[in-house]
Amino acid sequence: MSSDRIRVAVILSSVRKGRFGPTIANWFVGTADGRDDIEVDLVDLADFPLPTALTDEPSPEVAELLAAFSARLSAADGFVVVTPEYNHSFPAALKAAADWTQYEWHAKPVGFVGYGGLAGGLRAVQQLRHIFNELHAVPVRDAISFHGPWAQFDAEGNLTDPADAEAAAKVLWDKLSWWALATKEAKARRPYDN
Repeated sequence: MSSDRIRVAVILSSVRKGRFGPTIANWFVGTADGRDDIEVDLVDLADFPLPTALTDEPSPEVAELLAAFSARLSAADGFVVVTPEYNHSFPAALKAAADWTQYEWHAKPVGFVGYGGLAGGLRAVQQLRHIFNELHAVPVRDAISFHGPWAQFDAEGNLTDPADAEAAAKVLWDKLSWWALATKEAKARRPYDN
C-alpha cells in the first residue's frame, strides 16, 4: 500500500435480525471502487458480539473477540460508521464496541452513513459525533443520510435513483481521505499518544 493510500474500516453497526444495514454498507463500499487512494475493510459488528457489560477481566472468549476487533480498528487510518436509528439513537452493539476500545480511534477521521425513517438516521449520527469526539477521533462534517431506504434500493441492493447518494458518497470519501492522510502524516511526525 502506498503512503498516500488509506485504509478505511467501514463499520456495519446493526446486528438486528432482518437488518437492512448490509444493503447500505455494501452499496457504500461499492462507491469506493475505482478509487486508488482507498482500501476498504468492511467490519460487521455481528461478527464481534461484544457484551454490553464492561469488565477489566473479560472471559477468554470475549478477550479473543476484542483482540480481533481491536486489530481491525488499529489497522485502519479512518472509519465510516453505517448506522440505523433506533428510538432516536444508535444500536447498543455500536456503543459496546466503542466502549470496549479506546486508542484504536485516536487521531483518525470518522464519517457516517445514517439510515432510518423520516430523520434518516441523522439523530443517531448527531449523537455519535459526541461519542467519537470523546474517543479522540475526528468526525467528518459531511455525511450520508437515507430517509426510508427500504423503498430506495432494488432487490439486488442497487439504488433506483443513485445520483444524489453517489454524489454524497464521493464528497464523504474525498473529505475522509483528506483527513486520514493529514492525520496519518501528522502522527508520523509526532505521535498522538505518548
